[in-house]
Formats: sequence, structure tokens, C-alpha cells
Amino acid sequence: MPEISRFFGIVIKMFFDDHNPPHFHASYGEEEALIEIRTLTVFAGQLPPRVLGLVIEWATLHQQELMGDWQRGQNKQSLVKIAPLR
Repeated sequence: MPEISRFFGIVIKMFFDDHNPPHFHASYGEEEALIEIRTLTVFAGQLPPRVLGLVIEWATLHQQELMGDWQRGQNKQSLVKIAPLR
């Protein structure tokens, strides 16, 4: 699963040809959540509240880029790295 961003110990990844809905995986330590790109809601797993807040802030800034990577992944094309939250 390619890593597309990393910030504050949070790792953002996306699988190639993954199941719908369009989403990304955010992990922090041993915890992981799957976050839908269009609604920015968690539909599986969990993260600490503060970490989830940072992930949602980052995803809000990069929602179009995330959808672009989702489309590339569905077409088995290389994913593009996305700038971290600073």
C-alpha cells in the first residue's frame, strides 16, 4: 500500500484498486482508520480524537488531490505524494 503522506507521526496510505467508497487509510501507532474522501468521515477503525482532527484538517486541504490519487489507484497508475500538514 503506497504511502502518500506523513506528518506528526501520522501515515496516510492508499491501496491500488481498493473497494468503494473512495477512501484513504490513516494510521498512528497501532491505530488505523479508513476515511471516506468525499465526506471525510471515518467508516472503519479509529484514531485518537486529536490525531483524527489533524487528519481531517489535512484531508480538507487536499480533498481534490486525494480523489486524483484514488482515480490513479483504480487505474493501477502510480500515486502522487501529497504535501504533509505543517
